[in-house]
Amino acid sequence: MIEPEKRKAIFYLYSQGMAIKQIARSLQVDKKTVHTIILQKGELPNTQRADTIVIAPELLNRLYGECDGYVQRIHEKLTEEHHLKIGYSTLTEKIRELELGKPVNQRCEEGKELPGAEMQHDTSGYKLRLGIKPVKLIGSLIYFRYSKVRYLKFYRYFNRFIMKCFFHEALVHWGYSAPVCIIDNTNLARLSGTGSNAVIVPEMLEFAKSYGFEFVCHEKGHANRKAGNERGFFTTTTNFFPGREFNDLQDLNRQALYWATVKSFNRPVGKSGLIPAQAFEYEQAYLKKLPPIVSPPYLEHQRGIDQYGYISFDGNFYWVPGLKRHEVKVLQYPDRIRIYHQREMLIEYPLASFEVKNQKFFPPDRPHPRHEPKDRKNPTDNEEKILRGFSGSLDAYLNFALKAVKQKHNFIRQLYRLSQKMSAGLFEKAVARALSYRITDPDTIYRIAVLQMKEDNYQAPRAYIDAEFINRPAFQEGRFTDDVDLSIYTHIGEDENGSGTDEDA
Repeated sequence: MIEPEKRKAIFYLYSQGMAIKQIARSLQVDKKTVHTIILQKGELPNTQRADTIVIAPELLNRLYGECDGYVQRIHEKLTEEHHLKIGYSTLTEKIRELELGKPVNQRCEEGKELPGAEMQHDTSGYKLRLGIKPVKLIGSLIYFRYSKVRYLKFYRYFNRFIMKCFFHEALVHWGYSAPVCIIDNTNLARLSGTGSNAVIVPEMLEFAKSYGFEFVCHEKGHANRKAGNERGFFTTTTNFFPGREFNDLQDLNRQALYWATVKSFNRPVGKSGLIPAQAFEYEQAYLKKLPPIVSPPYLEHQRGIDQYGYISFDGNFYWVPGLKRHEVKVLQYPDRIRIYHQREMLIEYPLASFEVKNQKFFPPDRPHPRHEPKDRKNPTDNEEKILRGFSGSLDAYLNFALKAVKQKHNFIRQLYRLSQKMSAGLFEKAVARALSYRITDPDTIYRIAVLQMKEDNYQAPRAYIDAEFINRPAFQEGRFTDDVDLSIYTHIGEDENGSGTDEDA
């Protein structure tokens, strides 16, 4: 925009007889702009539209209430009753400028940086590599707002029972709890509603009372209400995961516990340089101290003992002493199970990790059960390992076939039995041809092996006889006997004339 003084100078020079081109060159202004300023006689133009429609905000507010927010009806009343000709799009723009109909952003109670005021809980999903296998995990985090104290643990899945186990483990570790725990509106502790109208699950409500706190949901759209917890997950992603390797879930949780409760606990946080260990020591006077003994949460299950003395639980089998064919009660705790019969505890086992399946457990200080079931589910790890050890082609075939078949274990068992029926060389040739044709049916692989025997004039390998067996007297006596005459079996099913029997016909 050209300044007013410069405009007046342009018009003055033109009135003194200077050419437009010379004025533009001297003042470094475009010729068309100089011509326009001369037509305006050096004055600033009136940029306000003469036909601009001005509607009082009070009028729009009143009409918006009368018409229940329907803009089309507001447009009709302005045109017919108030004689204001205004475009529909212009009317909607003015309504948006006044923010009519926009819901009021009601914030929940704002948390203050007060010692012992609140703690926060949330979960977040991750995809990590445990060993050589990528695994989906759920991280659970508790955060004390004032002291910036955290407790972090990872799970394969997350439900209300695991949530109670996590709270018990975290709060018992720190020994204190805040009176309020802020959660979001998708938390497992919420039954219905959002924000201040949220209804907490009665089970979780009673659980929270036993630890001296209550669950409070933040208002919808106010995830920053628990920004400290979100920041904890961000720090986990940027500071805990990079540069670390995890062998399994137990190794991951062991490192996460040390990182959250030791390393981060004694490290300055943010620009303030606050050290969580010192802040938590000061905050303890305002927190609720937990009782010396807090009963851990548990789940109750009913199980029946089989004829071998085992019960099945979470994919594994646990031996129960002294009883068979009875119903027992199993109490599942965060890290162990207890087996009861008629209010008497029979035995206690440590709970197997999530990765352990199809295993049998019994007390180490007692003799093993005399009888073991034959139809128990057996994994096929050993068979698969033996098959992969044949050759590289067989390993490549298993990599292909195990992705294509639906019943993995049944397929491995059939393929393993097939490998025991023929020589290793013939089996490898049959599998190599099956891989080239993308065949996953064991019966077809067997027919391929038969065809290869016919094509190659296959010679069966000589039977292996142990040297110790050869030196036995029974073998020395029997090796000089006549061969068994099996010719009578050659013409089975033929009559005296050489034709087939009636049954064959």
